[in-house]
Amino acid sequence: MTEPRTRALLALSATALAGLLAACGGGGGGGSSSPATTPPPAQKSTAPAGATRVTADLADFRITLSRQTYTPGTYTFVATNTGHHEHALEVEGQGSENRSSTVSPGQSTTLTVTLKDGKYEIYCPVDGHKDLGMKTQITVAGAPVNTSGTTPTAPASPAPATSPGHGY
Repeated sequence: MTEPRTRALLALSATALAGLLAACGGGGGGGSSSPATTPPPAQKSTAPAGATRVTADLADFRITLSRQTYTPGTYTFVATNTGHHEHALEVEGQGSENRSSTVSPGQSTTLTVTLKDGKYEIYCPVDGHKDLGMKTQITVAGAPVNTSGTTPTAPASPAPATSPGHGY
């Protein structure tokens, strides 16, 4: 009977410790004239020419992406920290690993990556946040994203009325 009580006490202690550590921040001391609570300015949140913009909401402790489907191409992830702890965004897969800068609560950062066909894991690489649930997966498949702004040309001959299934 004391085991649930012990677990609750441990969970409460861990939560209190996490809150205390977050409140202490990085510090650094020194003779700064600005208050320690002033967040750094938000970073530019526009995608470079030719990149598809994806917003990523980084909360405590989950990641929500504005897109569910991806085709090969260049994407700029605009990650906004809506949580109470520092967060970052990492995109890992197909032999690549790309990480954004770490941002304070209320701030944003961008990460531009070129995605190829395959599976990718997107997560927060800060202090074990991934293990707390700040992770998601995407699958990139299909025709590349058309970033030229032009409409693809029609095939020279009409497509057959029926086509064999691919078994997907």
